[in-house]
Amino acid sequence: MDYLVFRLYGPMASWGEVAVGEARHSAVYPSKSAISGLLAAALGIRREDDERHKRLAERYWQAVKLLKAGQVLKDYHTAQAPDSVGKFRYRTRRDELVHGKNRLGTVLSSREYRTDAQSIVAIQGLEGMPYSLQALQQALQFPKFHLYLGRKSCPLSAPLDAQIITADNFREALDNYSAKNLLDGKYEWQCDTRWLPEDVLTHYYWEGDLQSFSVEDELFSPQQVQKLSRHDKPTSRRRWQFAPRVEYLWLHNSGLQKSQEDS
Repeated sequence: MDYLVFRLYGPMASWGEVAVGEARHSAVYPSKSAISGLLAAALGIRREDDERHKRLAERYWQAVKLLKAGQVLKDYHTAQAPDSVGKFRYRTRRDELVHGKNRLGTVLSSREYRTDAQSIVAIQGLEGMPYSLQALQQALQFPKFHLYLGRKSCPLSAPLDAQIITADNFREALDNYSAKNLLDGKYEWQCDTRWLPEDVLTHYYWEGDLQSFSVEDELFSPQQVQKLSRHDKPTSRRRWQFAPRVEYLWLHNSGLQKSQEDS
């Protein structure tokens, strides 16, 4: 089976969780809405095209290998914006400040970001998928719209390096992906292992079932898997509505495995 596999890295990322009040929390790994939104942006799908966004969310499964969760960065955010006036639509920031001058209000929020986070994403196409994996790969290489990591203020800082990998399951596809080093300096100390070390505990998240992730072996056992529920499946981009979905989590101590292999 073929998988589309690519890397996500940036100095800042924000993987939105359920927002209540002024708090805008971030998860430690990419959400379903963030990945399908990134694919939609690469394909040139506009936010108001709910039907195409829905097919992207439903016709593909995703898996994430979290190499580095990064550190939490909190931002106390203030913004001025006018409230709505019937069917009138503010088309530019200038419209908000000029035509909506008398209706301006200050919006306060506390927002979370993840710094120096890095993850590998694998996409599996399902029956009836609207775009082939090759078409998605081409779109990621030559995107129609700007790509970012959850928020527009969080651009990518390394090539996605999207690859089509043939594998039996998500785990094999993720582990067989080989991306170029982010740092490749002249000196030995200018390397990823010093400045961007991977976490000792590797997190794997995926959709589907246990068999779609891995066969049971000396490292992986179904008894080690956690079943999670996450409210991040987009149903309407225009109204910011999301549905719950089921995903699975497996933790792998790569540091312990490496020490055992060395011994």
